[in-house]
Amino acid sequence: MKRYAIALALIAALPFAASAADGINYNYVQGGYVATNTNGPDADGWGLNGSVAVHPNFHLFADYSNQKIKHTSVDFDQWRVGGGYNTQIGKNTDFVANVAYEKLDAGAGITADGYSIEGGVRSALTPNIEGYAMLGYVDGNHVKGEAYGRLGATAKFNQNWGVNADVRVVNGGDTQWFVGPRFSW
Repeated sequence: MKRYAIALALIAALPFAASAADGINYNYVQGGYVATNTNGPDADGWGLNGSVAVHPNFHLFADYSNQKIKHTSVDFDQWRVGGGYNTQIGKNTDFVANVAYEKLDAGAGITADGYSIEGGVRSALTPNIEGYAMLGYVDGNHVKGEAYGRLGATAKFNQNWGVNADVRVVNGGDTQWFVGPRFSW
């Protein structure tokens, strides 16, 4: 019930909010290397993700990764798709709130799905460096509720090209990494 109230409050605020802060762009696609470090076996592979602004204060996003568990022949797919609300809280800083559906599929009927919510800030730290810090929570079917923190930065080479790095640390001890080129428009 609480998550529905939060979502309704965010949607209700959309018409009254300002647009994205200077230097922050919600239109991009990126791909690169992903890795997961756990208390058990580690995994790595590749991932794609992107975002598109559908309103000055609302964006949609999707993430996909395929990773192979090291020293095995087992691989798994992770999906994340959702929407986010952003509003300017400083000249170069936005508050961001995201809600997403998440799914993990390891084949052979091994699946887990659920939802995540996260909130935090994105800021244009310099004209060529953007950073973000998010706190989130993930829960669902075959997924125990866990809090996480996510930090990331994008170094921009020009208006369209840059490189993004992201780390997500889950309260249970897992750490997920991403690094790769980003194309923005």
